[in-house]
Amino acid sequence: MPAPAPSITPPQSTAVQPPLDDQAAADIIVTGSLIRGQREDSALPVDVITAGELQRQGSPSVVELLKALPVANGTLGDSNQFDNRSQGAEGIASINLRGLGPSRTLVLLNSRRLVRAGNGVPTVDVNLLPLAAIGRIDILKDGAAATYGSDAIAGVVNFITNRSLKGLVVSGDYKGIKGSNGDWTASAAFGHNQDGLRVLGSFGFQHRSELMVTDRDFAIGSYTNNPENGFTQSGNPGVFLPVFGNGAPAAGLRLDAGCVPLGGVALSNNGVPNQRCANQYLGFNALTDTENRLQAYLEVGVDVTPDIELEVTALYGWSEVPHQRSSPSYAILQRPSAYTLPGSFGATAQAGFFVPASNPGYAAYAAANPGALPTSVAGIPVAGATFPALLFRPFLLGGANGVDSSGWRESESIRFTGALTGALNDALNFDVSGMYHRYTRQTMNMDTIVDRVQLGLRGFGGPDCNRITGTAGTGGCQFLNPFSNAIERNAVTGVANPGYNAAVANSPELSRWLYEQSRSSFVTQLFVAEASVSGRTPITLPGGDLSFAVGGQYRRESYDSNYGAFNNLDITPCLDTPVTGNLTCSPQPGPLAYLGSSRPLSVRGDVYALFAEVRAPILDTLDLQLAARYEDYGGGVGSTFNPKATLRWQTTDWLALRGSVGTTFRGPPDTLLQDGFVTSLQVIGSSSRAVRVYNNANLRPEKATNYSAGAIIKTGGLSVSVDYFRYELTDLIGADPVSGMTNALFGASGSANCNNPAFAALQARFTFDGACGINNVARLDTYYLNGAKVTNSGLDFLANYDQEDVLGGRLGLGVTATYVIDYKTSDLVVENVLVQPAFDAVGKLNYQTSAYPIPRWRGQAYAQFGVDRVDARFTFNYIDGYVDQRALPFAPRRELPGAPVIARGQRISDWATVDFTLRVEPIDGTTVSFSMLNITDRDPSFARLDLNYDPFTGNALGRQWKVGVTKKF
Repeated sequence: MPAPAPSITPPQSTAVQPPLDDQAAADIIVTGSLIRGQREDSALPVDVITAGELQRQGSPSVVELLKALPVANGTLGDSNQFDNRSQGAEGIASINLRGLGPSRTLVLLNSRRLVRAGNGVPTVDVNLLPLAAIGRIDILKDGAAATYGSDAIAGVVNFITNRSLKGLVVSGDYKGIKGSNGDWTASAAFGHNQDGLRVLGSFGFQHRSELMVTDRDFAIGSYTNNPENGFTQSGNPGVFLPVFGNGAPAAGLRLDAGCVPLGGVALSNNGVPNQRCANQYLGFNALTDTENRLQAYLEVGVDVTPDIELEVTALYGWSEVPHQRSSPSYAILQRPSAYTLPGSFGATAQAGFFVPASNPGYAAYAAANPGALPTSVAGIPVAGATFPALLFRPFLLGGANGVDSSGWRESESIRFTGALTGALNDALNFDVSGMYHRYTRQTMNMDTIVDRVQLGLRGFGGPDCNRITGTAGTGGCQFLNPFSNAIERNAVTGVANPGYNAAVANSPELSRWLYEQSRSSFVTQLFVAEASVSGRTPITLPGGDLSFAVGGQYRRESYDSNYGAFNNLDITPCLDTPVTGNLTCSPQPGPLAYLGSSRPLSVRGDVYALFAEVRAPILDTLDLQLAARYEDYGGGVGSTFNPKATLRWQTTDWLALRGSVGTTFRGPPDTLLQDGFVTSLQVIGSSSRAVRVYNNANLRPEKATNYSAGAIIKTGGLSVSVDYFRYELTDLIGADPVSGMTNALFGASGSANCNNPAFAALQARFTFDGACGINNVARLDTYYLNGAKVTNSGLDFLANYDQEDVLGGRLGLGVTATYVIDYKTSDLVVENVLVQPAFDAVGKLNYQTSAYPIPRWRGQAYAQFGVDRVDARFTFNYIDGYVDQRALPFAPRRELPGAPVIARGQRISDWATVDFTLRVEPIDGTTVSFSMLNITDRDPSFARLDLNYDPFTGNALGRQWKVGVTKKF
C-alpha cells in the first residue's frame, strides 16, 4: 500500500516531537537555485518532506514513499519483470516525476549528482541512499536544466542530509504482510557539531520478504478470466507433429494428452481445435522478491577557518535479490543447429525439436495413447515427432525437475565527495567540490542451451555423454523426454498427472546439464568537478541587493558491460559453440534458448558546463530570478544552451503569485551512441519474444520548454497552493514502440500487412520461424531514436490547515493532488510506416507505447490529531481509474469456443485506500508507532497484464500492519 501522502507538509511540530529534528526553512541548501541562503517559498514549486514528516507517516520505505507521490507515475520498485522497462531491475527503486520517464528526473544528494544504474532504463537507484541520515527531501516540480544540467527535464528530487542532528538515534520496525515473513528495518544515526567539527554518520539495513503470486487470490486466475495472466502457448506439455525420416510432417499437430489434466488449456488455432496448449507460468513467480539492502554514510565537516569549511563524505550501499523467481525454463526461440539434427533431414523438415521413435518417452506415450503417434502413414514409416519451434520448452507445468532455475541480482554503490565552501568576504561565497560515484550491477538468470536440448531428445544428453563415440541412451548418454508422461504432478497446484510414467521420467542430472547461467555485469562511474562563486553585488534594488551565482562544471561518465561465458558473443557466438566449439557462424545468435546474448561494451564521455544565475528583488514584493547554462558534449552530440526565468509577486500579505518559463534538455547517454544492442523480453501475440533494442550513433539531445504558474495562499493556520505546469518536449529518446509495430504489420487478423510491399522494411525488422504472422515471430529488432513530441500539462494542488487548542490538542488537515490535463504524443513513424498515431496518454495504461500509465487524478488527504504524548493520523489515498487502450486483448478470442470477447479489464478501476498511524512517546526520547495500511484490505485494480494488476501504479500487499520503535540518546 502506498504510504500516507509524502508531498503534504503538515505542521512542523505536533504533540509527539519527532526524534529526528526537522531542518529549518532557512537551511542554506535551496533546491532549484545556486544562490545559497534563499527562502524556500521562492518562485519555484518545491515540495518539502522532512524527516519528522516521514516519521509521522509511520516511516515508509523508499518505494512506498515514491509510489505515494501524486506528482509521480510509473514508479519502479515492486517486482515487475514482465514489463521491458523494469526487466532486470529487481531491487532497484527509481523516481518518475510526471510519468515522463525516470531518466528525465534528476536525483541529487545534498545538491550533488548521483551516478545512474547501468540497467535497461538508466536511473538513480534511490534504494541505496542513506535514508537514516536524510533530514528532508525536496521535490522540485519544474524543469531545472538551467541550474543543474542534463536530465532535469521533469524536475529534481534532492535528498538533503540532517546536518542539525545531535546525539544518537536508533530505530527499528517490522511490517506484517499476509503470506510472507514480513519486512523489517533497522537503522542508527549519529550527529555531532561542536568546536569546529561536524560529524554525521548513519547505518541502515532493510529486509523485504518474498511474496509469491500464489499467495494472492487476485493475482492468478483462469484463461477465460484473463488470457494475459501469465499464459503461454510455448509450454510443456505442448503440441507435436509426427514426422517422416526426412523430417517432413506425417500428420497434423497433436495436443499432448497431459495438457488439460496437468492444468493447461486446450486452444484452437485458425479454427482447428486442440492445436495449442496454454501453460500458466505465473505460479512460479513472485509479487515481491526477497531483498536485502544496507547503506552506510559518513559526513565530516571541519572548519579550516571561521569562514571556510572542508567537508568530505563517503557512502556505501549494497543490495541483493538472492532468488529472482521465474519460469522453470523459457520458451526456445531458436531452432537447433544442423549439427544436432539427423543427417536425413531435408528442406521439407518441420522446423523444431526432433524426438526419435527410439526415445523411451515417445514409445511409452505412443503405447498409452493409441493413434497419437502412428507407426506409419500411407505405408511410410513415422520416424518420430517434432515439437515446433516457438511452441516448445523442456519444462514448465511440472517444474524444473530438481533444478534451481531462479536467478539473482546484486548492486553495489560507492560514493565519495569533497568540498571546500565558505566566504571570500562579507558579500561573496565560494564552493569548490569533487565527486566520484561508482555503481555496479550484476544479474544472473538460468537458461537452457538450445543444442543440448536437441541432443538430449535424441539420447545424447548428460554431462558424461560422448556424443561422437557414444550410443544414444546407453552409458552416460541419456534421453530427454518432452512428453507429459515425464511429469508427476503440477508443481504449483499439486494436481497429479494420471498419465505419469516413472520409468520414462527425466533424471535431475540430465535436467541440470541443459542449463547454463546467463550473467551480466554493468559498471557505471561518474566524476564531477565543480566550482562556483555566489553572493551579493554592489547593485541595490528597491527590494534589496542584486545577488548572483556563476560557475563551471566538468563531468566524466563511463559505462562498462561484461557478460558470462554463455551470453557473451565474443566467447560463445554460435548455437553449436557449447557442443562443437565452433566459433564461425553468420549470423551469430548465441546458444541460449530465450535470453539472448551481447558483446561487452566500454564507453567514456565528457561534458563541460558553464552556468550563471541572477536574483533581482525588484520590489519588496516582487522577485525576478534568471538562470542559464551552457553544456558541451563534444563529438556528434554538440552543445546546448538553456535559459530560465522565474518570477514571484507577493500581492498581499496572504496571496503570492509565481511563474516560470525556461528550456531544459537531456543529452543522449553515451551507451546509446555506441554499436551494440540489449535484448528485452516482451509479449508479441500469445507469448513473450526476444526484442533486440539497438543503439543509435545519431541520437540528438532531448529538448523541452517548461512553463509554470501558481498561486500561494497563507492565512492563519491555512496554507494553499495551486500550480499549473506545462512541458513541451521534442526529440524524445526512446525505443521503437513494440505494440505499434506489431499492430501496424499484423493487424487484427495476425497477418494483415504481411508481404505488402509498403510494409517490407517494417516486416524485415521481424525474424519469423515460418511464414510472416504474429504467432511465428521469433525476434523483433528495434532501435533507439529521437521520436515523438510530447505535450504534458496539468495542475498540482496542496492545502494544509493547522489549528492549536482543538479539544485540548492540535489538529492538522491536509490534501495534495495532481490533475493531468493532457499528455499528447505525436505520430511515431518506423520504416516509413505510421506505427503509433498521435494520442493522448492521460487516463490510459499505455502498455508497450512510448508512455507510462498516466491516471488523470492522483491524490491523498490526511487528518492528524495530537494531544500530550499521543499523535494519530488517518490518510486517504486515491488513484483515478484509467483505460487499457490496446485492441488485441479485447478482440474476439478465436482460440476459445465461440470466439468470445473478454472485456473485463478494459477499464482499470480507480483505487482508494485508508491508512492509520498512531505514535506514542511513553518516555522522553522514545517513540513507539503502530500503523495499519490499507485498512479495508483492498486488492489492486484488475488489469489485463501478467500479474492481474499494474505494478507501476498499484500495490499487491493488501492489508499490512507495522510496529516501530525509535530511541534518541
